[in-house]
Amino acid sequence: MLRMEAITKNYSHRGGPVPGLVNASLEIAKGDFVAVVGPSGSGKSTLLLVLGGMLSPTEGRVLLEGQSVYDLPANQRAIIRKNSIGFLFQTFNLVPYLSALENVQLPMWLAGKDGACQREKASALLRRVGLGDRLDHKPSELSVGQQQRAALARMLANDPAIVLADEPTGNLDPDTSLEIMDFLSDINREGRTVVMVTHDPRLSERAKRTVRLAAGRISS
Repeated sequence: MLRMEAITKNYSHRGGPVPGLVNASLEIAKGDFVAVVGPSGSGKSTLLLVLGGMLSPTEGRVLLEGQSVYDLPANQRAIIRKNSIGFLFQTFNLVPYLSALENVQLPMWLAGKDGACQREKASALLRRVGLGDRLDHKPSELSVGQQQRAALARMLANDPAIVLADEPTGNLDPDTSLEIMDFLSDINREGRTVVMVTHDPRLSERAKRTVRLAAGRISS
């Protein structure tokens, strides 16, 4: 269970507060698939970062399995992110000088897993997303769609229970976007909770439910 309780997040601009989220409450059950939609600047990315333990709210609480995430020290929040939450971004965030295999190994290396196990699992994940013949390719040697698939494989490396995806198809063509959506649907059927920010109505219709944001306020 992932829950936001009366979250307000203010940013500062020219000495004054700018609201990112306003008294936002949201409950996400285990195994849910939630699409978050709204106009640009409505607070969608802020919501995802707050949910993922990456951006402290100004007011309110985020609870994961009953634990108040932001009452924990920063190092314990980092452990939660490493062990329980996978992030998928529009910009991929692949390390440019590492191969696809090394990029997928990276979260496992940070978690202290055995090198042989890292390579075996990373190879299997890349094969799953259709990149079994691109293990040694660096991001610049992959197409945009292949880079997002590599990022998807990396996100799965530590077997997260929760997947947070911020416009994961924003840079992709329509066919590749649907392929990425198929992968997200597959991992949701495996029992993972998925929260996806998207501007594409075709993709939001594939989620189990939709949450709408406007000016930092949630409406379902």
